[in-house]
Amino acid sequence: MPSSVQTILKEVFGYNSFRLNQAKIIDHVMDGHDTLVVMPTGGGKSLCYQVPALAMDGLTIVVSPLIALMQDQVNALLQLGVSAATFHSNLSMEESSSINQKLHDGKLKLLYVSPEKLSSEGFIRMLRTYKVSLFAIDEAHCVSTWGNDFRPDYVRLRIIKEQFPNIPVVALTATADSTTQDDILVQLKLSKPKKFINSFERKNITQAVSPGKERLKQIYNFIGKHQGQAGIVYCLSRKGTESLAEKLESRGLQADYYHAGRSAEDRARVQQAFQEDSIDIICATIAFGMGIDKPNIRWVIHYNMPKNLEAYYQEIGRSGRDGAPAEALLFYSWADMSQLSRFITEGNADATFKEIQTAKLERMWQYANAQSCRTNFILNYFGEYRSEGCGHCDNCIYPPQFIDGTTYAKMALSGVIRCHEKLTLQVLMDLLKGSYKQEIRHLALDQIKTFGAGRELPYPHWASYLNQMINLGILRIDLADGSKIKTTPLSKPVLTDELPVSLAQYEKPQVKKEKKIKHEENMDYDSSLFDQLKKWRLGKARVLKVPPYVIMHDRTLKAIAAAKPSDDNQLLNIDGIGKAKLEKFGADILSLVN
Repeated sequence: MPSSVQTILKEVFGYNSFRLNQAKIIDHVMDGHDTLVVMPTGGGKSLCYQVPALAMDGLTIVVSPLIALMQDQVNALLQLGVSAATFHSNLSMEESSSINQKLHDGKLKLLYVSPEKLSSEGFIRMLRTYKVSLFAIDEAHCVSTWGNDFRPDYVRLRIIKEQFPNIPVVALTATADSTTQDDILVQLKLSKPKKFINSFERKNITQAVSPGKERLKQIYNFIGKHQGQAGIVYCLSRKGTESLAEKLESRGLQADYYHAGRSAEDRARVQQAFQEDSIDIICATIAFGMGIDKPNIRWVIHYNMPKNLEAYYQEIGRSGRDGAPAEALLFYSWADMSQLSRFITEGNADATFKEIQTAKLERMWQYANAQSCRTNFILNYFGEYRSEGCGHCDNCIYPPQFIDGTTYAKMALSGVIRCHEKLTLQVLMDLLKGSYKQEIRHLALDQIKTFGAGRELPYPHWASYLNQMINLGILRIDLADGSKIKTTPLSKPVLTDELPVSLAQYEKPQVKKEKKIKHEENMDYDSSLFDQLKKWRLGKARVLKVPPYVIMHDRTLKAIAAAKPSDDNQLLNIDGIGKAKLEKFGADILSLVN
């Protein structure tokens, strides 16, 4: 393997340049420092540890929560000529013995393991006999009860810094708000870690939200715009996935369903068919998704509202991983809200965890009802404050009527500041309305200057406007402090008249008109050649028993169909083609082009 980082990027992975922050992260990791990487799905997290793994002497251990996720990564690395393997419970004795021999001979560069495996005493003892250069913890949000997918096995990963204090650890996640980020650092006992946080914005994904009325009609219309394109419909129940898949099939669409209640064989069959583009649509519960690296998913529909924004953003991030345009459509209803709330209250978790999950569910509901930029809502939720609109959500494309809300924002900020950031949203509303409720009198809030400053506005209006202020990043909810309302870096510019505040005029909730959002791809390519390349890729994938995208992404095939390279050097100039892929597939591709 080449040792230069830039050479590894080009010759092994086939890319000419790093994306935002990747080079800085790799330098920091290779300097031996603990690191937290927060990067949206499809942002290139894996390169942040795979490149250092190849550039550094010794073995890199990668912790991952799912066998499918690990196997996909290993298959992709093997196609690049990288020596990688995974230890998991489904291995035969012969396969385990082969991996152990490679470890003993120093022939492995990356070893993927589950958190349970890594935290076992026998595995720790074994690792001490090898030269380990780096630990990478993928899906690191699983270590935190504040995250959307807490797993107790991840908490035991603190053993890494206890047993190997001098070996750097890089923790990576796509979904972690500021509270979760800080908790990851604490739980994993990272030493003087540096955070690298890429923007959470997915500019290629258009987000739209609609009340859950006439869902089927809206879904048929939506899918009609995406004929032949891969997509996922997430449903809350297993029965819902089966029913919807049956309805879609009855309309001649290639659809199937996926949930944890199906046999392992059926789940594997459905997943493989989706990966091979044999079926276009998967109707699934949240059991389907993590580890699905299929890059050409063009749309995601949420038939029901998710339980929190982390889950929602992770799930829509499974579309458009290749950077091409994608769409996300979310349906919401009070029935969804009630059912999800009941799941929380009837669960076996402790009171603190239930309180956190309830607060996160309320933020999800507020997102669904937001009248301002939806992307900014998510950015602000994750601690990335911005006021200008994104231009690729329904509220930006078809904006509601706005009013000058600067005075209302100043009233709210005055109440928050005068009460030392100790009020919940409801109590802040009561203060502004001049309510004499028992809690207001008990806290002596009726003596504060802001008391009753906004009494002319009805409660529903204040609820809408305060939620918009939170969505705009002027206020924030601190989940770690009992969901208290607090200021942000944008608060002071509002109070000093440097930042005017526009609020969507309050309207009673109603079904929005269908949004017709159209994207055009920039790349001009030979569609006939692209189809031939896809057929060739599928044949290779079946022979090698890997998903087609492990051979090559659609984006790479389109680039080939656009450039029509005539020799090896021209083919190497295309992103996604490195030396290993040139040696394996170059002759076939050039033959097809010719």
